[in-house]
Amino acid sequence: MNGNGKVALVTGAGSGIGKHTALALLQEGYAVVLAGRRAEALQMVVVEAGDASSRTLAVPTDVGDPDSVRALFAKTLETFGRLDLLFNNAGAGAPPVLLEDLTYEQWKAVVDVNLTGSFLCTQEAFKIMKNQDPRGGRIINNGSISAHAPRPNSAPYTATKHAITGLTKATSLDGRKYDIACGQIDIGNAATEMTARMKKGVPQANGSIEVEPTMDVNDIARTVVYMASLPPEANVQFVTVMATKMPYVGRG
Repeated sequence: MNGNGKVALVTGAGSGIGKHTALALLQEGYAVVLAGRRAEALQMVVVEAGDASSRTLAVPTDVGDPDSVRALFAKTLETFGRLDLLFNNAGAGAPPVLLEDLTYEQWKAVVDVNLTGSFLCTQEAFKIMKNQDPRGGRIINNGSISAHAPRPNSAPYTATKHAITGLTKATSLDGRKYDIACGQIDIGNAATEMTARMKKGVPQANGSIEVEPTMDVNDIARTVVYMASLPPEANVQFVTVMATKMPYVGRG
């Protein structure tokens, strides 16, 4: 398969939204850097890419570790010579325990991945994008419905996703002078390994347990591809893609 000359980097690419988005970007002709903690999971995505696998680069990465992130972006530049798109997708949640019972370590683990990881990757992307020719690029942050409203017992996840909204706005502003656009996709109930429990029922704000509708994860991947396809002078700043009947709009 011939590429389109553009290079994308997807974090959390070994499963779920990251995996499906990486495969969708490959179908659009991107070269794609696959970043994630599990080398074997990344390799399975490379195999699934089929003929497009020659345009992949799998780099096991801990996005919460500055040295690991620097090595990821150095390898990207060394291999492909530029970076056109960063999808900050890697994310983690804490166990759904009572807020007062959450440990510091559980809190910090979520902040390190969801917030610090996105910042570190954004910082390294800036360094590449502002100095390449043609200059600039695009950063897409994976927010969440939790960037707007929490679930019960989800303080670390909700707090970091609210913070991602702030990072998106700051990145948009600070990226202007380098022709770097930044947008955010807020996702609700995409059918992945992470949301499998929703088929059995999850806690609601009123204390009840309810089965929640989900949607095809490929609908998310297509949305990210659309955001990435816009010309430099256009940007999707925020978009929400959710299961139509999930309990988000209104009271329940």
